[in-house]
Amino acid sequence: MPQPISRRHLLTSSAAAAGLAAAGALPTLAVAQDAAPATTPPPAAEQKLKIGIVGIGGQGHWHVTQVLPIKNAEIVALCDVDANMLVRAARMVPKAATFTDFRDMLKDVKELDAVLIATPDHTHAPIAAACLRGGKHVYCEKPLTHSVREARAISDLAKQSGLCTQMGIQIHAMDNYKRVVELVKAGAVGKIAEVHIWNNRSNRPASTAPVPVPARLNYDLWLGPVAPRPFVADYHPYNWRRHWAFGEGMLGDIGCHLMDVAFWALDLQHPTRVEALGGAPLDEQITSEWIIAQYDFPARGDMPSVKLTWYDPPKQPPMLASWNLPEKFRGEGVVFVGEGGKLLYTNYGEHMLLPEAQFKDYERPPKSIPSSPGHQQEWVNACLKKDPKATATPFEYGALLTESALLGTVAFRAQKPLKWDAASMKITNAPDAEKLLDYDHRDGWRV
Repeated sequence: MPQPISRRHLLTSSAAAAGLAAAGALPTLAVAQDAAPATTPPPAAEQKLKIGIVGIGGQGHWHVTQVLPIKNAEIVALCDVDANMLVRAARMVPKAATFTDFRDMLKDVKELDAVLIATPDHTHAPIAAACLRGGKHVYCEKPLTHSVREARAISDLAKQSGLCTQMGIQIHAMDNYKRVVELVKAGAVGKIAEVHIWNNRSNRPASTAPVPVPARLNYDLWLGPVAPRPFVADYHPYNWRRHWAFGEGMLGDIGCHLMDVAFWALDLQHPTRVEALGGAPLDEQITSEWIIAQYDFPARGDMPSVKLTWYDPPKQPPMLASWNLPEKFRGEGVVFVGEGGKLLYTNYGEHMLLPEAQFKDYERPPKSIPSSPGHQQEWVNACLKKDPKATATPFEYGALLTESALLGTVAFRAQKPLKWDAASMKITNAPDAEKLLDYDHRDGWRV
């Protein structure tokens, strides 16, 4: 393990870190030294995937706690633009080299095999692209990217690289999803032409009032590909999701999670038509309080076309009351409406066939989808085997979910139904809306 340079000990307290940032000189905090080449590789059983984690705030901090116990993985580098967050994680992984700029991490940590990305959405694509081009396996939180065009570009780059990728939708690894998929594929409720998805998350109030940049934060690095602008307290550490420049609202945040089971069970690919409406504000900066988005997916083989409807809270399917769900199942769910009944997925760990009396004696299909060792563990194992097909949610699949979720936000912002030609990436009925498929990236941050 390379030894960090002594300067790293400057970051033994958040006060010291904040002092460096305030001086405008928060440096790369550790530099990996070149190690002597091994004469023979260690046996496979002893190999450990050397991982760097970029973005170690809320979700990233959770990833640190999840990766640390994995026996065939080792966190060798930590990176964050917020010195306080970096200090907190460095105390948990004291042997890891620490950085404020992921590019320094990629350049200096010679032993690095893979990178886990848990930064705000607008930096996902540039960081993932740099890691893939640098020959690193990549795990990236959902949504995979901040724009539709970025999603397609990252998917293509991942396929060309031959590296192991995983989009972070941990729910995909849970057994409950697998049982729902098995029921759908077994035809438990017949052919399905309608899916409704709603959730009970909540938006925080949004603000655009500028304030001074916190001393602990390297704001220019935090902005990444986005054009410079005054700092707003909303931006960091959480409420950036309410700003179109950095996030995609509730649909972009949670859509990939809950749409996943429908895509998996019904073999969905690209929608052909997307329509959306929403609440206030219709604003160039702040995301809507809520969006209802409806997607049309074409028939697939003997499976009929599907109309999938997404409801941001507090909106719910208008027919929810008629489904007679138990009270605990009404806050969040995915309902597959089949010709012979309904299937509800809810609360991450539960599902039910409806109406209950009709399915009282239903013989469930045998379990055919094996349990996952864990979403992060699955990726680690695939990386060590160098098998890109061994992950459940590779970037190619994650890009499908991301692209669909983001097309819903594009339809809302365009204020018109969109006809989508996925092959050409064209909005055939509203070419003026195509500007919303991407945004201008700053020099040095283009994907």
